[in-house]
Amino acid sequence: MAKALVDLIARTFPDAIVETSAQHGDETVVLTPDSWKSVARFLRDDPRARLDMLMDLTAVDYPDREPRFEVVVHLYSLTKGHRLRIKARVGDAEGENAELDTLTELWASANWAEREAYDMFGVSFRGHPDLRRILTYPEFEGHALRKDYPAERIQPLVPYRDVPNIEKLAPFGRDEGMPFGRQTHAHGRLEIPSDEPESL
Repeated sequence: MAKALVDLIARTFPDAIVETSAQHGDETVVLTPDSWKSVARFLRDDPRARLDMLMDLTAVDYPDREPRFEVVVHLYSLTKGHRLRIKARVGDAEGENAELDTLTELWASANWAEREAYDMFGVSFRGHPDLRRILTYPEFEGHALRKDYPAERIQPLVPYRDVPNIEKLAPFGRDEGMPFGRQTHAHGRLEIPSDEPESL
């Protein structure tokens, strides 16, 4: 069935396909960056494809090739049971201009996956609602999963953050990370609400 999806893309978007490949029944379609989002939307919405689940999104670094990065997405149909891998190649030899349209409005699961690709590889996603680092801290320099990132690199020290009144983005509350229903006393002792047993 996955081969039928490749043929469907080829008929509907004849100029979108860079190349195709198949291995052990898994079909892959490499798309032009300009067609990335429109083909993804088609694969989600067309009843012949109905690839309604984005299982994974990541990037791969090929430092000796240009475009340097491949963004890879694995799609699956919950109703039809078939799957397809789509890719797009972006970025120059220095890792600049690595940019694609976001898929977050098509699949919510793309949100954190795109942030990870941005953090680890430096691939940017146009239109992403909150594109910032997710695994490293804001002052981190470089992108740790690029093949030319030096393993012995020492990151700059950042000042200690005293954040008792930090404002967090929804849906996280100010006391995120604390057990639900508990509050910490000013002296660091855990206060247990009276309606909870003392053994907690």
